[in-house]
Amino acid sequence: MLTPLIQRPRRSAGNRRRERGVTLALMALALFSIIAMAGLSIDVGTLYEASAEAQRAADTAALAAAREISISGITGAATPANQTSSWQQICGGAGSIATEAAVAVAQQDTVGGTPVPSGSITVTYSVGGAGGGATDCSTLAAGFGVNPEVTVKVTQPSLPTYFSRIWGRTGSSVSATASAEAFNPSNSGSYTSGGAVVPVQPRCVKPLLVPNFDPLNPGGNTCTACNPFVSATNGSITNQGILAAGSGVIGETFWLMPDCRHNGATCTLRSTTPQANYSQAGNLRIPPRPNLDYLPGQASYASAAIPACGSGGDSYAQAIAGCDQSTQYQCGVPQANVVDLSVNPGRGDTTDGAECLIHQGTTNSDNLTALGQDVLQPPFPATPPPNYPFQIQAGTSNPLTGVQGSLVTSSTSIVSLPIYDSSAVTTFGAGNTNVTVIGFLQVFINYVDGNGNMNVTVMNVAGCSNSASGTALTGTSPVPVRLITPP
Repeated sequence: MLTPLIQRPRRSAGNRRRERGVTLALMALALFSIIAMAGLSIDVGTLYEASAEAQRAADTAALAAAREISISGITGAATPANQTSSWQQICGGAGSIATEAAVAVAQQDTVGGTPVPSGSITVTYSVGGAGGGATDCSTLAAGFGVNPEVTVKVTQPSLPTYFSRIWGRTGSSVSATASAEAFNPSNSGSYTSGGAVVPVQPRCVKPLLVPNFDPLNPGGNTCTACNPFVSATNGSITNQGILAAGSGVIGETFWLMPDCRHNGATCTLRSTTPQANYSQAGNLRIPPRPNLDYLPGQASYASAAIPACGSGGDSYAQAIAGCDQSTQYQCGVPQANVVDLSVNPGRGDTTDGAECLIHQGTTNSDNLTALGQDVLQPPFPATPPPNYPFQIQAGTSNPLTGVQGSLVTSSTSIVSLPIYDSSAVTTFGAGNTNVTVIGFLQVFINYVDGNGNMNVTVMNVAGCSNSASGTALTGTSPVPVRLITPP
């Protein structure tokens, strides 16, 4: 047998005694390392999960604040004269509606198992693309009313830790930031570099095309050339401002009525040219002034999300009651949309669809407190303008709460209607007539009667701007709300 090249010296009995317990020490050290690594992985996983939770809280809070800005109508009041009296109530720092909404929504989601303290949530506002920020939006330039941005930072200052406690660290913090905007395209070329903007393309628009006439600017006598809602040239809002602050289109309350005689299955025009403030003259089917004609849009719809109460009507009524996702109302594109006089909206179609949409249970009644729909405060038929900022109280048939009088920030009574260029249309054919949509009217439907007349309050107006090319921003509102935080 060959002798090994490397020989280990024979261990003595003393050496063997000294080596006893080494394996146990190595196992203890390995066990400590394994436990430490497990604890570290728990800490890292906790931080990653808490960071994701903080980001979700910041995202939803920023969108909630932008939503409040959108439905408040301040993007229709870009003039500085309206800032102090109107903007401050919406986003003027602590206690304002948008700031409070952001804080409340951020606290609905837990971060690390506990709600974020209100003092660890900061909300700032800025003019789109300008950078910086202020806690009080009324200190910002007039451009804020066109493209307002809101940024929310959420910080959870104390998260439980495990392995880090070995070094005396009993907690860690995480934070996340999100920004959202509410973009009104009206004359936005004046507020963007180069004048090029991206147009909006609202979804679920109701097929009620209104002429470009503002019945309260000026109000009074019947007119076929009233001041317009928006400029057909650059999309700017003609009567900027909030009515409750002194003047402006936001908060105007008037009647929308079908420009069709009630006899016959098709629409026979009551007036060959669209009108505002049509004289009632003893005809009870005509609502009192102020009022404005509307015409039915093309009725070949593939509607979606139709509630059960609207599924039995024709496609026109279904498009009012539900969400018409197939018809594109193309803002600023010449003659891209259609008025369809083969439909007579005054024969029940508008009434049936609108009643279903807003959950109104009774027609021909002015007592809205007994009905199921949501109401603005003060409710119709109180003397306009309504209180500002707008407050929406749920009706008994509100699908989200069903508790009458509770305040809500979302309502099916808020709808978008296309404004067509009435100055470019002199006659309407018996069937279809192409028209150009030059803006959108966002209104709150207070009430619909049995003749297809709807009492509405203007919540916002959007013009088509000076650019109709490019990829459209889509959403249910003509003032779309979206996250703009880089991924």
